[in-house]
Amino acid sequence: MRPLSHAAPAALAELLRSTPLSRGKIEFAWKAVVGSAIARATAVRLEGDVLLIDTTSGQWAREIGRAAPLIVKRMQAFLGADALAAVHVRPPISDVAPRRRPRRTIDAAGPSKPGGSRA
Repeated sequence: MRPLSHAAPAALAELLRSTPLSRGKIEFAWKAVVGSAIARATAVRLEGDVLLIDTTSGQWAREIGRAAPLIVKRMQAFLGADALAAVHVRPPISDVAPRRRPRRTIDAAGPSKPGGSRA
């Protein structure tokens, strides 16, 4: 005999798989899979079969990225294997390294501005 604590998640997953895919269903499954702390630090949405995960920090993005294979497997248990193929984790814009400015070239005629014009 299996304890109720093992049967409840399986029953919940079965119920969720049988309901239509919606934003609420995705958010509910997300919180069930990752827990409330990670759910508070993220926003999720499904685009096609890819779960987009926006995080509040680069640290959360790295942690979720490390756990991505397990997260996909657990989300598939709730949503159905065909509903989700991958996750894409995105840190906040403030944590993304800025683009490097083009280098200025210096030759015998002196430095040039980006784009090739002379200073």
